[in-house]
Amino acid sequence: MSGIVVLLIAIVVLALGYVFYGGWLAKSWGVDPDRKTPAHEFEDGIDYCPAKAPVLLGHHFASIAGAGPINGPIQAAVFGWVPVLLWVLIGGIFIGAVQDFSALFISIRNKGKSIGEVMEASLNHKCKMMFSVFTWLVMLLVDAAFADIVAKTFFSVGASNPTANGSVATASLLFIPLAIVFGFVVYRKHAPLAISSVAGVAVLVLCVYLGLKFPLVGAFSTVAFWRAVVFIYCAIASVTPVWILLQPRDYLNSFLLYFMIGAAVIGIVGSNPSVQLHAFSAFDSKGNFVFPALFITVACGAVSGFHSLISSGTTSKQLDNEKNAKMIGYGAMLIECVLAVIALICVGAVSKDALTDATTGAKLGTPAIVFASAIEGFFVKMGLSAKAGSVAFTVISLAVSAFCLTSLDTCCRLGRFTFQELFAAKEGEENAHPIRKALSNMYVATIVNVGIAAILCVGGYATLWKLFGACNQLVSVPALMAAAVYMKSVGKKHGMFYVPMFFMAAASLGQLGISFVQYAKALIGGTGKWNVEGLLCVFIIPIFILAVSLLVEGCKVLFSKKNKATA
Repeated sequence: MSGIVVLLIAIVVLALGYVFYGGWLAKSWGVDPDRKTPAHEFEDGIDYCPAKAPVLLGHHFASIAGAGPINGPIQAAVFGWVPVLLWVLIGGIFIGAVQDFSALFISIRNKGKSIGEVMEASLNHKCKMMFSVFTWLVMLLVDAAFADIVAKTFFSVGASNPTANGSVATASLLFIPLAIVFGFVVYRKHAPLAISSVAGVAVLVLCVYLGLKFPLVGAFSTVAFWRAVVFIYCAIASVTPVWILLQPRDYLNSFLLYFMIGAAVIGIVGSNPSVQLHAFSAFDSKGNFVFPALFITVACGAVSGFHSLISSGTTSKQLDNEKNAKMIGYGAMLIECVLAVIALICVGAVSKDALTDATTGAKLGTPAIVFASAIEGFFVKMGLSAKAGSVAFTVISLAVSAFCLTSLDTCCRLGRFTFQELFAAKEGEENAHPIRKALSNMYVATIVNVGIAAILCVGGYATLWKLFGACNQLVSVPALMAAAVYMKSVGKKHGMFYVPMFFMAAASLGQLGISFVQYAKALIGGTGKWNVEGLLCVFIIPIFILAVSLLVEGCKVLFSKKNKATA
């Protein structure tokens, strides 16, 4: 199958989905451009901070993308390119983008509150607390998995390509002061966004150049060292006002990410690679059946529960106008679907047998390396020199790292929010217990969140990914349920949530049960470790119970004849 044909089919289908289904959702829910958003109503300069639509789109897209749309489709390619492509398109349009858009919408209609707090208003306090604990546990896994991925793209000691890794580290560190200066110029000096963006991108290119010229390599550049650096950075980013670091860095990074997508599209069009993968396989090399494995492995390429936490946790507090909700909530997810299709074409171009190569990495390496290597090959095939191809490989690796880091620091911030909500005093409560006051402090919450994630990170990304995938997809179930309950409570259409909610529940809970059995067998058989598989088993039990309990509570309301009034 021609790579160009696959890409064109995907772009056309996703564009139609955005215009027609996304437009229908906006009309059904009553998006109102004249309504004041929480970013303006509660502006505090820290979390509630109105952002221009292009800036917020860049921040949101960079935050939701992460490593999922690259890693997921490449690993899922073991089941063939046809089911992966179909799931990315169908799942993205009717589940993933619906979840992201609805989470953003119900949050802005509830003062920018998180999904957990919306649940409290639409369901009860018990559901809010269950959801908060559930999502906090999942975010710890996200923090741990993504921190390990980022650290392994920075380190040089023992790396297969130490110079490229060192270049990524240098450029990534240089992005931070650039973002701070950009945020100050745009938000405090009110410089024109267009001019500031051109200047910012120019300096961004300079950072990439300096990274290529001065890679951070040496005895200090180990995985442990970079894990520590990444977590320290995330701790700082989680308490810093969004206009200082997160908004501007994610906005500028989004240009790097758009460049990566553009470069990949040019490479595909210019070289027209053939997708060599088999069309369909019911099982992978380890005997896992296509359901639920495929729908969990593709992860963020089609739907990600983590997106709903970003939509309702940070993005809703920065939305300048409701008219932008469709573009940011629904549109950003479809851009991610395009990236997932590109990743599928990449693995199809370099591998005939993904059953062995993409799964084990024995021939091709990690999914990120597969992705960067494929794009490098496209450009070499188009006539570029080997040197130019090597530069392309490094820049693409840098962009992948930027995806991960933006998701990671946003997730750490969300984890801090959620932990604070768990212990925050109720409205009207004046004499909260001193311990609750301490735990609801943003700095204490940050230390707890980052500390536990750092412990989990010891298990490594490879061990965490399956559990992360199942738990990440599982978050979409209560997120979709919360949207359905809210829409019902205010008399709006909510039937579009039922099939996605129950399908994701079946896939996620099924995979979670399979993972638990696999970890337990490894422990009993002596091949697993108690501080890795044992700890993950401990995580699975409460997550499974909380998810089922939330689904039951939600169904009681959804299938009752009464509507619960909300403010």
